[in-house]
Amino acid sequence: MIGFLRGVLVERSTTGEILVEVAGVGYRVLIPSNAWPTLPPIGAPVLVHTHQHVREDVLALYGFLTRDERVCFEALLGAHGVGPSLALAILSSLAPEALRTAVAHDDVDALCLVPGVGRKTAARLLIELKERIEVIDLEGIGAVSGPAGDQDSIRPTSSVRGEVREALVSLGYGPDEIREATRVLPDDLDASAMLKLALARLAPAR
Repeated sequence: MIGFLRGVLVERSTTGEILVEVAGVGYRVLIPSNAWPTLPPIGAPVLVHTHQHVREDVLALYGFLTRDERVCFEALLGAHGVGPSLALAILSSLAPEALRTAVAHDDVDALCLVPGVGRKTAARLLIELKERIEVIDLEGIGAVSGPAGDQDSIRPTSSVRGEVREALVSLGYGPDEIREATRVLPDDLDASAMLKLALARLAPAR
């Protein structure tokens, strides 16, 4: 199994695929869409952590600029009904830290921002990912959930973020805008303050 590729970035396609040349061989690699801004320029060295997916007559490489992303991708693949396309879509919408936060907060709304993920699927994924994340020891869960793992201390943050997302939807903002505006909001704000901060982040884009 191919664990990583270290070579030269040869091509970037509009289909989410890059071509990496290693020792004269070109490897086609599918990457999350949010990795595009951090890719090096064409002709520059690149290191891509990879997951090799084999299914019947399909052999594909999925690539990530950090090992953390690959670990999360493989955790997603372990969940029921999640194939590589959906796992890649989730990581295109939620970076590893945002995914950890969503799992720790039982934040259904965060996963529902991923195209193709409904509330039932999101709720099921949160349950499964919580077990998978504990197994692979992703950092940050304990710090978010609190020293005693008190669920009551988690749910209000999830509810507040949900209120903010609903408010932004009612104001006409799209999923991509909402996802970006709420991605790094502090957890210690009430709904009103969080909404004001999100709107401030959205204002320059419009």
